[in-house]
Amino acid sequence: MNTPPVPEPIARALSHYPAPVGVRLLEIRALIFAVAAQTESVGLLTETLKWGEPAYLTEASRSGTTIRLGATKSAPDAGAVLLNCKTSLIETFRASFADIFAFEGNRAIIVPMTVPLSRLPLALCLRAALTYHRKTGRTP
Repeated sequence: MNTPPVPEPIARALSHYPAPVGVRLLEIRALIFAVAAQTESVGLLTETLKWGEPAYLTEASRSGTTIRLGATKSAPDAGAVLLNCKTSLIETFRASFADIFAFEGNRAIIVPMTVPLSRLPLALCLRAALTYHRKTGRTP
């Protein structure tokens, strides 16, 4: 699957980050679309801004929780994948990937900038977020 072109509002939002962070967030964006395309029942994603940050929603299928991209106060020079803090996702990811990613509370995966993107572990995290409601039996 080809990653769709970056919409202007998303490009503007990403331009507010230091260049290396913006590039990393674009890498993660591409991975989100790739994982969604490869995962049964996710369907088309809605790409929008939430709180001024790029956000990816499974509006069509309602299969997952919203994924936002940005940075955190504790790691402003690193990329972050932000998830709904009411899910158990970060707790699960921390148990499996603490040696690869840092985490902030129960809401963010901090993606290091000093090493190449850990695509497979991050893809597993993204797949879990994109299918979160299917696994819990809940719908938003």
